Amino acid sequence: MWIDGVNHIQITSPPEKEDATVFFYSQVLGLEEIPKPEPIKAFGGAWYSLGDIQIHVTVEKNPDNETSRRHICYQVHDLNAFGQHIEAHGVEIFPDQNPIPGCKRFFLRDPAGNRIEIAEFTQDFVVKA
Repeated sequence: MWIDGVNHIQITSPPEKEDATVFFYSQVLGLEEIPKPEPIKAFGGAWYSLGDIQIHVTVEKNPDNETSRRHICYQVHDLNAFGQHIEAHGVEIFPDQNPIPGCKRFFLRDPAGNRIEIAEFTQDFVVKA
């Protein structure tokens, strides 16, 4: 196999929503911000660490996030508690329209319109090839 793993995931924010998006990832989701390399600091956004994977928030004019189905899925250990936390920050939750056995989940959009899936997996969750 050629691919060893996932290093990072990039999401985009229009310039006018950059501050709200960075606040969302650092304060609402609680991700750990990590330093960006010097040559790209001036481009804005922020980088975060989540285990062995990084989340890169980049600034892009007119990213058209609000209509896209592309998304990142964050796994949580208590979906209900996390849902209450998110709603306390005024974030709208979209219920799962296509349930998957062994997976409780909901969707939301960050301030820049990026779609996010939040999921809690049970022992019954199985992906068959």
